[in-house]
Amino acid sequence: MRFVIITGLSGAGKTHCVQCLEDFGYYCIDNMPPVLIPKFAELCFNSSGKLDKIAVVSDIRSGDMFNQLFGAMTEMEKDGIEYEILFLDADDTALIKRYKETRRKHPLAIDGRIADAVALERRLLADVYKRANNVINTTNLSLKQCRTELAAIFFESDNSVPMSINITSFGFKYGIPLDADMVFDVRFLPNPYYLPELKSHTGLEECVSSYVLGFEATQSFLKKLTEMVDSLIPQFIEEGKKHLMIAIGCTGGRHRSVTLAEALYKHLLNENVVTVIHRDCEKDSY
Repeated sequence: MRFVIITGLSGAGKTHCVQCLEDFGYYCIDNMPPVLIPKFAELCFNSSGKLDKIAVVSDIRSGDMFNQLFGAMTEMEKDGIEYEILFLDADDTALIKRYKETRRKHPLAIDGRIADAVALERRLLADVYKRANNVINTTNLSLKQCRTELAAIFFESDNSVPMSINITSFGFKYGIPLDADMVFDVRFLPNPYYLPELKSHTGLEECVSSYVLGFEATQSFLKKLTEMVDSLIPQFIEEGKKHLMIAIGCTGGRHRSVTLAEALYKHLLNENVVTVIHRDCEKDSY
């Protein structure tokens, strides 16, 4: 079991850190009072491997309870539970700038003076900083660079967590999927809807898919589509993207989009973690 206690300066990037670790397969809890950490660690330790990668954030937001962190770590050591501390740091100037940009209140800024709050928090965390197994200073790091730093600490390679690809067919008459990263319009292809023998069928059936794929325009588009997606996937992975949604739409989402979504799914299936969903396939024909 790998148990990580995340702490550090407010505004140094703990929220982004948690998001990255969740993508890496960690079970994460934010803002846990230190007194609860040993009990939670014991629960994870006794979970028979169900919880084997855990990260908890404990910081100055706990108020006076944060002083119990060292006692909690001592209790875990007595129980034989190994842990490590990840400390997120940043220069005072960067922290002050971030708080001014977000207009959020620093947890120690009772009178609103951010600089004094940052200085006080740094003093309060000095001993924890010395105990940290790993320290990441995010002052000059982009989100991507921060993710790379985390991957270097917690994994041999960030590629240990593959990118998941979701392909969704849809009907434009029902709206474009709002969470799509890429949208392709196949309404230019011949429409089976106008053939009485195909109208009531869908692209999941061979009669419709054979009709749609039987045109040169379809084959030309599919070839260009697969080539483009194949070339983009490594670029997305390099950029640190973990989830990719490709939406393919036709008028009603029953015939052409379903056929092309299935074809792209079959093309990507062997070398990727990929799923396909037909959002509007079972809706009433238009």
